[in-house]
Amino acid sequence: MATYGAFEAGGANFNSVPSAQKHTLAGNYVDLRAAGWTQQYLPDLMDKEAEVFGNRTVGGFLEMVGAAEPMSSDQVVWSEQGRLHLSYQGNCTHATGATYVFQIVKDIDGNVLTAATGKAYANHGVRVGDLVLITDADASVKGYVTAVDTQSNGGSGDVYAAIVTVSALTDGGTGIGTVAASVTNVTCGLMVFGSSYGKGTNGRANGNQPGFKSFSNRPLIMKDKYEVSGSDASQIGWIEVSGEDGQAGYMWYLKAAGDTRQRFADYLEMTMLEAEKATNAITGEHSATIEGSEGLFAAMADRGNIYNGINNADATAAADNLLDFDDIIAKFDTQGAIEEYMMFLNRNTSLKIDDMLAGMNSYGAGGTSYGVFNNEEDMALNLGFSGFRRGSYDFYKSDFRYLNDLATRGGINAKAGANAIRGVIVPAGTSTVYDQQLGKNLKRPFLHVRYRASATDNRKIKTWTTGSVGAATSALDAMQIHILSERCLVVQGANNFMLMQ
Repeated sequence: MATYGAFEAGGANFNSVPSAQKHTLAGNYVDLRAAGWTQQYLPDLMDKEAEVFGNRTVGGFLEMVGAAEPMSSDQVVWSEQGRLHLSYQGNCTHATGATYVFQIVKDIDGNVLTAATGKAYANHGVRVGDLVLITDADASVKGYVTAVDTQSNGGSGDVYAAIVTVSALTDGGTGIGTVAASVTNVTCGLMVFGSSYGKGTNGRANGNQPGFKSFSNRPLIMKDKYEVSGSDASQIGWIEVSGEDGQAGYMWYLKAAGDTRQRFADYLEMTMLEAEKATNAITGEHSATIEGSEGLFAAMADRGNIYNGINNADATAAADNLLDFDDIIAKFDTQGAIEEYMMFLNRNTSLKIDDMLAGMNSYGAGGTSYGVFNNEEDMALNLGFSGFRRGSYDFYKSDFRYLNDLATRGGINAKAGANAIRGVIVPAGTSTVYDQQLGKNLKRPFLHVRYRASATDNRKIKTWTTGSVGAATSALDAMQIHILSERCLVVQGANNFMLMQ
């Protein structure tokens, strides 16, 4: 018997697991002999099925933070605005006296400014006449851009970079180091903070165009099915069943069908969280091409932020002290600086944050209480916090059942170590984006689900019944319940999200 901490795992009969096999198994029928039905005395029957796992569904996350909208295409495309101001990373050479040469390599977010072979980088906005600030780890210099040119970057001769020549506004030689030209050696930063022109001069030679990024996602088609024979559909059981889907009575197929629907509903949300775009060629059932889709975790890993508790004392918690949240806030400051965030956490991280906030309370008469304590002595034993404010940010905390349930991420996290997902931080509110299908700006939640629908067929969650049980549609002596959905998740402004590991 396996041991977990001070607890031992349950025995072989601890839990029942649905089986995909279509024959009688030892775990899915009641042995009447073991129940004492071979004797003449009537046992005391407790016919109500015990709900030992409470509410078993792990869904509800997307309902709290997102919305659902129909779509009528094979993909959804949206665009997100770029940064307003101009800042770049690169290599700076202190040429001579007051002259500096800055080689632009990346934008401020770390994206390499690529270009076609034999051509200069064209996707930057530095122009002659700009006033700039150049910094490295040791010093800084403010200067005036006298030239913007291109030159070979050396090596193979086919990688080019934008070269900005800057004259210092004050004496040169301020300590900006000489760095060899290389796209992998990024040591300095350049920021445009204005411009300067003489009297009676012409205006700018060229203008800057606003930048944006375009993203897309494709819906997944998800299916499930439940089947029961006509004989079993008319067979009464001695156990009174009940379930999250509202089924109740003594017909066992009601429970099986309801559990199938509820499990599928959970799969809809779990797929929106876990889905990945396929980069390998995969041929699925019926020779269909499996393309995949971008789920929340994939979008946050690719376009968002990841925090792994750099300062925390407990390696199994994503954050457990104010230094962690100061780091998180510092990162959000570089992005949209949205004031309100929702944190959906696993149990351990949630408790560590409770401990962190409770530790700031004096616990004594006349002391200061925080948050939900409301400055009342009698509430000092309430150590569960639903939110707190740090700096200009409000963080609201909620447990994420999907990260706690042993049958979902809660069980996987125990094996994943440092790669375990221990929480997500998502912005509250809406974002304004340009919808290329509708051709206009719209306000939408940062997270929302797009499902296929038209006047003929709504595929948000579609259910139909076939067979000869009930309303007969075929000669099959069975009832088949089919479930289908076609949907994808749209994660707008992923730079404002944070994945906690």
